[in-house]
Amino acid sequence: MAGVSLDAVWKMGVTLPGVVQSTAYGSPALKVGGQLMACVPTNKSAEPGSLMFRVDRNDRQTMLDEAPELYYVTDHYLDYDAVLVRLERLNRELLHDLLAMAHRFVTKKKQGGSKG
Repeated sequence: MAGVSLDAVWKMGVTLPGVVQSTAYGSPALKVGGQLMACVPTNKSAEPGSLMFRVDRNDRQTMLDEAPELYYVTDHYLDYDAVLVRLERLNRELLHDLLAMAHRFVTKKKQGGSKG
């Protein structure tokens, strides 16, 4: 697997409804409606060449179980609805799926409010 570049992530990400290229904590990011969707992780615990995607924690566990060579999480990110992804192990089809998943998660969360 050749992996994908950050440039490919940004180009594909902005094709989703309402997504813009932005920054989060000084790093390149994708946001929808002002909400963080994906970004270059700034925490030192993340491996170089990784990207952070917002996903439901229940989905994250399945992802970690199914593809630990691709997905991972560090202690810093355990309490966040997020998963870390190794870009060199990612392909374009999977990138599209991850972006769509993050987009659905962020937009659904925003619309749904905090029901509880």
